[in-house]
This record gives sequence, C-alpha cells and structure tokens, in this order.
Amino acid sequence: MKAPACLPRLLSIVLVTATSSLCAAQTYTITDLGTLPGGGYSVARGVNATGEVTGASGNSNSNLSDVFLYSNGAMTNLGTLGGPSGIGNGINASGQIAGYSTNSAGTYKAFLASGGKLTDIGDLGGGSAVAYGINDVGQVVGSAVTATGENHPFLYSNGKMIDLGTLGSSGNSWWNSAQSLNSFGTVVGTSYDTRGNFFGFVWRNGKMIKMGTLGGPWSQAYAINNKGQVTGLAYTKNGGAHAFITSGSQLVDLGTISGPTSTTWGFGINNSGVVVGQSTFTNTYHAFVYSSGKMKDLNKLIPAGSGWVLTEADSINDSGQIVGTGMHNGQQHAFLLTPH
Repeated sequence: MKAPACLPRLLSIVLVTATSSLCAAQTYTITDLGTLPGGGYSVARGVNATGEVTGASGNSNSNLSDVFLYSNGAMTNLGTLGGPSGIGNGINASGQIAGYSTNSAGTYKAFLASGGKLTDIGDLGGGSAVAYGINDVGQVVGSAVTATGENHPFLYSNGKMIDLGTLGSSGNSWWNSAQSLNSFGTVVGTSYDTRGNFFGFVWRNGKMIKMGTLGGPWSQAYAINNKGQVTGLAYTKNGGAHAFITSGSQLVDLGTISGPTSTTWGFGINNSGVVVGQSTFTNTYHAFVYSSGKMKDLNKLIPAGSGWVLTEADSINDSGQIVGTGMHNGQQHAFLLTPH
C-alpha cells in the first residue's frame, strides 16, 4: 500500500513525529458500487491498478447473477456464458477478467473476459471448470474436472490449460484449486493429500510444494504478490484458524481483531505486503486490513454514520484501494475503499 501523502522529511523532528502518528491512523473514503439494473445485491472480488472492479450483481431472492465491470464510476453488465449465474473473481491491469459462469446447460465453466466478451477457456477433460485469479500477462488459475472425474488445480497460459496435479488427492473436491498467481507465474492454492488433509501449496517451475500450518492440521492459500509473499488461512495448535503471511517458507500468524474473534482469513495481498480479509467478530463478519504488524477492523476506518457494515475484503491494489462486500443500510452491496 502506498503511504498517504505526508509532510516532507526536511521538517523538524516534532512535525515528523506528528506526521507518523497521522499516517498510522489510515482512514478510507467508501464508494458504494451499487447494483446492476434490477439487481438486489452485489459482491466485489477483484480490483486492478487503476481501480477497476469486478464481481457479480443479481437478484438476492434467486440464483440469478451477472458478471460486472465497474469502471469510471459506472457498473457495466458483462452477462454470463448463457446460464443464469456468473461472477468475476479477478481483474488485471489491462482490464481482463477471470471468473466462472454457468452455461445454457447449467454447467460451471471458467471464462476469460476481454473487451467485455466472456470466453470459455475449457477444462481438463471433465467438462467443467471455475477460475479464481488472473495476472497482468493474462494467465488464469482455477480448478477443473479431469477426464477421470477428479478436480485438479489448473494454470491457463497461451491458450492452453495445464493440469498442476495435486498433493496426492484423487477426489472430486473443488477445494483442489489454484486461487491466485503473480506476474512471474507462481501459483498458490489448496489441495488434499492422500490422507484427506488439505494444505496450501505453492506451484512453480512445474513443481507443487506443500505449505505448512500454524501448528494445527490444515492450511489454505488464497493470494500471492510479486515478492512471493502468500496469505491465506492456517490452523493453530490450540484449534483456532488465523490469517497468515509468509516470510520465506514460514507462516507468520496475523492474529485477530481485538475482541472475541475465532477465525480470520487472508484473501488479498498487495506488493507492499498489506493483507485484507475477513474475521468473525462477536458472531458476525468484519472486513480487516493488516499492515505494519497490526490487524485493523475496516469498519473503524471509514466515516462514522455511513450506514455500512463491511463484512469481507477480498482484494487490494498497490495504491491501497480495497474492494469487498458489506451491508449498506440493510442491503448487500459491493464497496471500494480509497485511502486518504
């Protein structure tokens, strides 16, 4: 995250100290992305370097939803692959979107959208796939069904879908999935092993490497930045599950928001190592941001009396803009936070 505009360093120590305190108290303006015409709700999943956003908007009383692109203050309907539902999960600097949609037969298919058009990118022989992430060179990752009916993580690159294999699983769980990749083609996700345990993985140069945990039995990886830092969720030795960031091959526990919190998930990370995600908080969900060694409830960093309860933060760009989903005056809407 880029630091907010602070006073020049040539000022006195007193002013620099005061400025440091001001910068630490990062706050955000909030933009309600609204919904598509006729839609009752929206969710945001990805934001790119210029603040363009993708997600889904639809009717909260049905399974109907359409992929959207939010750009220049307006939400555009990109539709689906012919079925009733779709969602954009990631967007790159060129405005390409990766996600998944049902087709006219009701089958889930992974897509890559360019210029407002959704294109089915295929599968691994089993007829179905979903996509979760895209990088700035247009590579896509997700999960696809193989010809033998198993779910495997995939990397789609140069028009081909590559089977990344698993950590030993031969099952059909969608949890065998690639969730994110960086600009160098390093992929992260989650896979089961032969004993039925699931772990985060890092895939690079044709090899899948199992990640560790925070002392507990399991882990999941959700996002990676261009420095190779990974975030996700890992179980602790006392039975909890916390968001983490990696330092080398080690997982660093990001802890929880102050208060009665049981679980935190790290969903997004930028190239400065700022993490965003979700936390359970007094039987509700709150969005968080983690930076400078501290996890903060995003609800405390937006204007008071806004009518918002921010429940989930999914993505953050290098300017510090954050997108996610919350309740605005009782309606589920996508939001965009911009740091002051």
